[in-house]
Amino acid sequence: MIAVVAALASCRAPGPEPAADRTPRGPALFGAGLFSTGAWDFFVAFSPDQTRALFGRADDAFERFAIFEARRDGEGRWSRPTRPRFASTWSDADPHISPDGRAVVFISNRPLSGAGEPRPIHDIFVAKLGADGEWGEATRLPSPINDGSTDRWSPSVDRAGDLYFGAELPGTRGGSDLWVSHLVDGAYQPPVNLGDAINTSVHEVEPWISPDASYLIFAALRRPGGAGGYDLFVSWRTGTTWSAAEPLRAVNTPANEWNHSVSPDGRWLYFTSTRAHHGAIGARFDTPRDARLVDGIGNGKGDIYRVVIDDALVGSPDTRRPRK
Repeated sequence: MIAVVAALASCRAPGPEPAADRTPRGPALFGAGLFSTGAWDFFVAFSPDQTRALFGRADDAFERFAIFEARRDGEGRWSRPTRPRFASTWSDADPHISPDGRAVVFISNRPLSGAGEPRPIHDIFVAKLGADGEWGEATRLPSPINDGSTDRWSPSVDRAGDLYFGAELPGTRGGSDLWVSHLVDGAYQPPVNLGDAINTSVHEVEPWISPDASYLIFAALRRPGGAGGYDLFVSWRTGTTWSAAEPLRAVNTPANEWNHSVSPDGRWLYFTSTRAHHGAIGARFDTPRDARLVDGIGNGKGDIYRVVIDDALVGSPDTRRPRK
């Protein structure tokens, strides 16, 4: 799975890039001390106004997961992470906030009754934002989204409500494939395999669909064209046809790159990497400072990085800037 920060003097959110500066920049560590801590940090999803963020953290074995939320105040400072109401007990991961900001889809192994032992698989759940601005309780999505016997991974929803996810379902090209369930008259339809342009005989996981469904970024394990373990790939859609997926060569390394998302303004690609880290860690997001939250960065567990989306797509045959 599971799937650029400048050196600032404060914890304020980065401002716009200078319009004249188009020198390609590589990925840089994001959110040292809060989003990247030396723990198994993975995946970050922002609300449309980017004042709240949901992100994942795993145990050292990457077998049990937790979702945290941080909020940014008017001075640009991020709050200490807390477990949101919908994900306070069980193994929960892969949060994706809907384009309108009113719902979050995620996976969980919680029992269907809400009590008892955790289930051996992760299903897709949804929680909605209440009138008070707080997340409500989670609801498990019914069949045909979940079948009760097979894991679902990394759900992502577009503006039309269509749901993309990874799973090993009948008809797979091999291992985990990527699927879409279309929302028709308020009901989800049977999942459809995204086809040969995207799915191969290796594991394809963690689809992130753009709000307008014009492009898809996903991770794949040791797929031809990649650089090592898990790598990121992009595919563009014209009508109902997906282009042959191409690796994000400006992002991928021999380490693992996965658990990705694009900021709501379509400008930044966020992703998790197990690469070693050298040099400055960039802006510190922990308040007050705690050295224990940065000492382990680059230790081979997941750290969160970001890169300007245009720079991530350098070398892609289709260089269109992704739309919001």
